[in-house]
Parts: sequence; structure tokens; C-alpha cells
Amino acid sequence: MTRTDHDTPATILLIDDHPLLRRGVAQLLELEDDLILAGEAGEPEVGLRLAGDLDPDMILLDLNMPGMDGIATLKALREQGYAGRIVMFTVSDHEEDVVAALRSGADGYLLKDMDPDEMVRQLRQAALGRMVISESLTALLAEALRSQRNQPAAPDIHSLTQREREILRELAAGLSNKLIARKLDITEGTVKVHVKHLLKKLNLRSRVEAAVWAVQEGVDK
Repeated sequence: MTRTDHDTPATILLIDDHPLLRRGVAQLLELEDDLILAGEAGEPEVGLRLAGDLDPDMILLDLNMPGMDGIATLKALREQGYAGRIVMFTVSDHEEDVVAALRSGADGYLLKDMDPDEMVRQLRQAALGRMVISESLTALLAEALRSQRNQPAAPDIHSLTQREREILRELAAGLSNKLIARKLDITEGTVKVHVKHLLKKLNLRSRVEAAVWAVQEGVDK
């Protein structure tokens, strides 16, 4: 679900087990007219229920929580039909955590120690359907992909069709399937099929990995 009415404030659900953190985010968003904290949950199970009840535009999801962790919660949200943006919001900058979250379908990965103004800017981008990643993590992701080059099935841009390359460039720009479809004048379903095919051809497991790889290789030019 990508918002098309930019005059309407984006609604956000925060799922995090730290009350002080939730209060800080709530106070930050109170200062913004275009971002609204629609609900908050200290437990993943409560968050799953609220996601169904509120159907927010975006969910800010902590990675490390007791019981059901962020990855399991992310998968449960998708399984129950939540189609909005899911952005991981965590203190972990470990490569395995970042890669696991993005491969599980997260639309972004933001670190809790980021500047508040930068966080608001990133949330606005996420609400518009763009992929968001803390700047300090892009080099980490690039290095993770670089390590795959020594594997037998390293990504090969020449394996893609012209249309797949066009879509890859838009992924590198951070566009969602809906925005890519609008820009290329094709259906969102067609975009999804192309994304699936290009990920398979490049031996990558998520659109974010594909975007980082494309930028690294200069495919986005």
C-alpha cells in the first residue's frame, strides 16, 4: 500500500518494547503535520492486532523484542495481509540483522541513534513509497553484496532484459512497485513479475539488495 493522497497525513504504528523510546517517537511526531502516530504497542502480539484494526500507512518495527522478534513479527504482518510499509527501527547495525530484515520483506532499516530531523525525513520518504536505509548501513550492504562476487552465481547485469534493467534502475532510485508502474506506464502486477525475474537472474533475495547492487555497479545511471 503506497499512499497516493499526499495531502492526507501518513499514519504510523510503532511496535517497540521500550516505553521511553515510544514516548520519544510520539513526542517527535507530534511536531509534524504530515505524520501521525496512529497507535503503539509494546508487544508484537498487540502490534499484530492493532495493524489489523488501524491499517496504518506504515509500521515502525523494533528488531529485538522478547518473545516474537522483529523478523517473525514482520513475516506475521505480511501473512495476515498487511500491505503497508514496514520499516525496521533498531539499534542493531550488524550485517546479518540488516540482510535478514530486508530479505524478509522490510521496506527500510533505520537506526535508533539517527538524528531526529533525519528520521522524520526518512519516514516521509517511506510514506511516499520509497525504500529507506540509514546512510551508515549502505556501505555495509554493499560489502555484503561484494562478498557474493566470489560465488559461482554472482549477479550479471547482462542476464537481464531491457525492461528488467529499466525496473532495476527505478529500484535503485528507491521507488515502490506502484511508483515504478506509474512511471513506466505498466501495471503493478507486471512490475512484480519483472522484479521476481530479475532477482532470480541476479541471484539476489530482495529488492533492497538489488537496489544496493545496482547503485554499486552504476546501473542506476
